[in-house]
Amino acid sequence: MDFLTILTLGLALSMDAFAVSLTTGFSKKKMSSLNFILMPAFFGFFQAIMPIAGYAIGLSIRDLISSWDHWVAFGLLAFVGIKMIFESFQPEKESETEAAFNLSSLLLLSIATSIDALAVGLSFSFLKSTILIPALMIGIITFLVCLAGIAVGKRFGHLLGKKSDLIGGIVLIGIGIKILLEHL
Repeated sequence: MDFLTILTLGLALSMDAFAVSLTTGFSKKKMSSLNFILMPAFFGFFQAIMPIAGYAIGLSIRDLISSWDHWVAFGLLAFVGIKMIFESFQPEKESETEAAFNLSSLLLLSIATSIDALAVGLSFSFLKSTILIPALMIGIITFLVCLAGIAVGKRFGHLLGKKSDLIGGIVLIGIGIKILLEHL
């Protein structure tokens, strides 16, 4: 995969974490420097680890489905994208934001917002693409996007809300279509 595709993928995958960071920034009037860094660090770490885990799972089943792997990659990305679009129309859960700096809640939010990255890692293994550099890029992008999300949330969070999930979902579906068209 080329750099621009990986960059776009990283941005799309970071949208769930961005939305949580944005609402956290919006709802938390006072935030320590540690908390300002902690949430993006957790989200970035899990967004980097989950594609590697998905890739490892995919390696074990790749040979079984190599003739139609591009359809699987498209299906996974489309599924995740549609899920994100659907979630963009759901009401925001205030309890997620309130518990955001509780360590166990932060861990659960980090895993929950990076499940999509697991599916993407699975797709990478089917496409016989490398994973380490893309996973690192996805983690760094997520970290930076979440830092921005908290900062923007403190200033303008009420204006963006769940629209970031809608955008992320559309982008993931677009990447899935691009992969499908490249292999047909």
